[in-house]
Amino acid sequence: MIRFFAAPIAAIALLGAATGGALAEEFDSRDIMGGGPNFFRGGSSPIPRTTVMYNGTYAPGTIVVNTSERRLYLVLQNGQALRYGIGVGRDGFRWGGVHKITAKKEWPDWTPPSQMLARRPDLPRHMKGGIDNPLGARAMYLGSTLYRIHGSNEPETIGQAVSSGCFRMTNDDVSDLYGRVGVGTTVVVLN
Repeated sequence: MIRFFAAPIAAIALLGAATGGALAEEFDSRDIMGGGPNFFRGGSSPIPRTTVMYNGTYAPGTIVVNTSERRLYLVLQNGQALRYGIGVGRDGFRWGGVHKITAKKEWPDWTPPSQMLARRPDLPRHMKGGIDNPLGARAMYLGSTLYRIHGSNEPETIGQAVSSGCFRMTNDDVSDLYGRVGVGTTVVVLN
């Protein structure tokens, strides 16, 4: 088993040395083996996405966010829904209501709202989209609110109440949902 991994790792090390070490600085063999610095970059959800029976009265295509369950449902035909695990607002930041998706963005930039900056002055004033951005791979903006359904590079927060009111999903799950819904989709937030 050790020989199986030794040859590819040695080849990568030689390649890094041949390129003046440039590749070696960007490459961490733990990323292949698991456990490296990019291991959790929007990885799989601790709450797997699944199709479930759904008895609600909402039309197919509606998104229903159940904050107490920490689940998001995309209502499908025939009494079914896709169920996703989400992170929700912590105490004092939960809300409810009905809105529509008014915008969708891939790898969105993030500008923390003034209310968040007042609580956390250490935050950047603006952050370009990318893997380290707190909005993750995709964001769907909810009406005129400050809130979004967005990705996260912290999959361990899924199923937790940790946000300032937004709904977090893994990057894989938010990308899946993003491809299934459009601007104008109704979002019902049950608190």
